[in-house]
Amino acid sequence: GTGKTAAFALPIIERLQKPGGPPQVLVLAPTRELAIQVAESFKSYAIDKPLLKILSVYGGSDFRSQINSLKRGVAIVVGTPGRVMDHLRQGTIDKSELNCLVLDEADEMLRMGFIDDVEWILEQLPKERQMVLFSATMPSEIRRISKQYLNNPAEITIKPPKKNTSLIKQKHIVVQNSHKINALKRILEAITEEGVIIFTRTKAITIIVAERLEAYGHNVAVLNGDVPQNQRERTIERLRKGTIDILVATDVAARGLDVDRIGLVINYDMPFDKEAYIHRIGRTGRAGRTGEAILFASPRERSFINNLERAVGQPIEKMDIPSNEMINKTRISKLQKNLIKALDRGREHEEEIMLINQVIQKISEELKVEGDQIAL
Repeated sequence: GTGKTAAFALPIIERLQKPGGPPQVLVLAPTRELAIQVAESFKSYAIDKPLLKILSVYGGSDFRSQINSLKRGVAIVVGTPGRVMDHLRQGTIDKSELNCLVLDEADEMLRMGFIDDVEWILEQLPKERQMVLFSATMPSEIRRISKQYLNNPAEITIKPPKKNTSLIKQKHIVVQNSHKINALKRILEAITEEGVIIFTRTKAITIIVAERLEAYGHNVAVLNGDVPQNQRERTIERLRKGTIDILVATDVAARGLDVDRIGLVINYDMPFDKEAYIHRIGRTGRAGRTGEAILFASPRERSFINNLERAVGQPIEKMDIPSNEMINKTRISKLQKNLIKALDRGREHEEEIMLINQVIQKISEELKVEGDQIAL
């Protein structure tokens, strides 16, 4: 939530020669979600340029409709490496006027095994072009690419002020794997945050966790590599609107997912590396808001916590699994909020009110009890 997309999108929009025609700009993003989000950001920044054509291309969406859009002319193409390669092989992306390439989340492309694809794409593009590379971390492979393909580049390193990193309260719980689901259930009972993302290591675990939470009455959705693209988009939209409160996801969703109402991130499984941890917890505390992150660690994984603390530059405090007293306190607080909300909102249908009043009156007369006793 630091405005990284705006950092390249705004100058690109200002410099465009024309709103359509052959593409002038290509943005590569590691995941479908990020490609969609970057394209949406371009559209919102270009609100005063209604004729500007922006297209996102990614696997899982209709190839023919993308070809038709490209034929009609688009100024900016945002895509995932695989689908961009398909278009380049078919000759459906006209390269003649491409003058700018953005590599967004370059380190994630390396981690997801796209780096060879990215190099292949770079070799197909015109030699005369501007290239901009964004990366949260600088592994040696990314540094090599920047030296090989960027012409005498300026390197800009942005260090956030200390106060920003502490916007996310980070805690950890030491818990045996067999007790994790019960610990998770108690945490969800004790918190008041609206939106929660739970990160797991594998697709199979996302489904197990989601099913167990649904059985406990939670509003849950799953986001992993097996979920079809249109369903992923609907899931993220439902999370934004508040029709679901809990998302159980693999790291596929860790990058680029920007939903305001996420107040808590739970690392149900220890992340593969410190970069994954940073990007997971970065789904909360967006754009200057506060957030909370809880990490589950088995007794054998305790040693990894020190590495993560060094990576984020702040302590990850130990916390206990919420007690019955805490859970009961939260339940009472939620009940009060729901009652106040119901009173404020009132009922829409007059007949319903009349009906309920009749029922209350009848019970009061029959059992000789007051209205407040019935309410209780």
